[in-house]
Amino acid sequence: MSSLVVPPGWPAAVRPPDAPRWELTAEAWLLDLSPPEFRSYPTLRRHVVLLARFALLHVEAMQAATQRGLSEARSELREVAPPDVVDEAVETWLVEDARLSAVRREVGLVEDALRGTRYRARL
Repeated sequence: MSSLVVPPGWPAAVRPPDAPRWELTAEAWLLDLSPPEFRSYPTLRRHVVLLARFALLHVEAMQAATQRGLSEARSELREVAPPDVVDEAVETWLVEDARLSAVRREVGLVEDALRGTRYRARL
């Protein structure tokens, strides 16, 4: 099992590439990240690499929405919330942006592995 290596940022819920049943753990994790409707598409259930691509685009869309929310927060919210609440909203957007950046990396690594990329330990 020493040849099973994952890079930094690999999701904890997904077994390393080439581990027994690793693709099943990747599928379950990707489905959990995706909109519930993705579970109903047979093509995505049969081809986990396609599911990874769909999940990646979904995460990127959430990132774009978060960045838009952040860029508009002060101008859009100043008339509906006090300044301290607007500051809290901005902080929430920043936290969500950081979380989604990490998820984007995780999904990208899983997609790469599903496409055949393998990782080696570095000293």
